[in-house]
Amino acid sequence: MAIELGKPGLDGLDGVVGVLREWQYDGAPMQLHPGDVGWFWRFGAEATAAAIRTWNRDGRVLAIGLLDGADLLRLTIAPDAVRDEELARRVAEDAGDPERGVLPTGKVFIEAPSGALVQDVLSGNGWDADEPWTPLRRDLTGPVPDPGVRIEVIGPERAHVRTAVQRAAFGRSTFTDERWHAMAAGSPYADARCLVAYDDQDTPVATVTVWSAGPGKPGLLEPMGVHPDHRGHGHGRAITLAGAAALRDLGSTSAVVYTPSHNAGAVATYRAGGFEERPVMRDLCRS
Repeated sequence: MAIELGKPGLDGLDGVVGVLREWQYDGAPMQLHPGDVGWFWRFGAEATAAAIRTWNRDGRVLAIGLLDGADLLRLTIAPDAVRDEELARRVAEDAGDPERGVLPTGKVFIEAPSGALVQDVLSGNGWDADEPWTPLRRDLTGPVPDPGVRIEVIGPERAHVRTAVQRAAFGRSTFTDERWHAMAAGSPYADARCLVAYDDQDTPVATVTVWSAGPGKPGLLEPMGVHPDHRGHGHGRAITLAGAAALRDLGSTSAVVYTPSHNAGAVATYRAGGFEERPVMRDLCRS
């Protein structure tokens, strides 16, 4: 059967999340996680459905892409299809032709798992390596140290605390209370937690959202931030530990996160929280 490019629509969103859950496993190369779709869900279910692309053969999903903005396709592939030549060539053709509705004209980017054949095909088609990203992983089979600060699990009535810290930590953030509620209404959030850390003055100083992919699978931290007025006091390490502990309680066997390699502060924070660096990954860019 020929490979078909498609969109899941609203009715198919939960199915896509379910497939992404199945594809997660400890030791996998960094790849699109159900939590990535869950975090995007803050823009609403319709926007999320419009941003998803799938590649199917004989009724089976082989690859899933999330258009994270107009110019970035975040792609992952079924574990047994990462070296499938027909799939790699079809994905590269679809991503390279703006008329197929994947990526527009101009400068665009693709994130794909390390070792996937589609990376080789894209490189052969003139796509270049972009800036490096550093993936990090923490094993959760053992206990996680206490963060040493008060941690609150945020529910709907306290969403305003979570969003305020997010907007302070990321100056260009548009994470409003309305968007928190939209995110929390999505199916990925059933296995997610929003946490806020407080200092000894009971001031909210840091936040993280963690996403489980189910028991026995890696969970994701996305995003994590510290209020700029309270940096340099170990709050990033504290909220990272709290996030790892929450994932362990949800049954995750590891926690993963990644950050631009030039962000040395973020890398150091995750390392302080017990995360270990993994080989650098790079998006591919068509200029």
